[in-house]
Amino acid sequence: MARLLVVLTVIAVAFTIYTLVDVLLTDRSRVRGLQKPLWAVLVVVLPVIGGLLWLFIGKARRSSRPSRVIAPDDDPDFLGTLNRDDVARRAEQEERLRRLEQELADLDDDTRDDTAR
Repeated sequence: MARLLVVLTVIAVAFTIYTLVDVLLTDRSRVRGLQKPLWAVLVVVLPVIGGLLWLFIGKARRSSRPSRVIAPDDDPDFLGTLNRDDVARRAEQEERLRRLEQELADLDDDTRDDTAR
């Protein structure tokens, strides 16, 4: 009987520590009912019951729809913005490249003139 009591005490302490850490690390947007510090106090004051209350009442479940991270090249909204801005951006880049090539050519001509003298 004493062994069972020790085992149950260890389980209760481990569960309390788990729920306390869970309360402290859970994002505020997923906390329902009370504020996080009050949930932490409740978990510590009522070890097993406070932890169960936290898990069933205090912690909001994730949305029923799975939130899937979409890579940018798979996201239609992102691709749509690329297609709209792409033409203007390409024209700007090509113009900038032309100017840079012209500046380099001018610099190259200047250095040839200096070495020829």
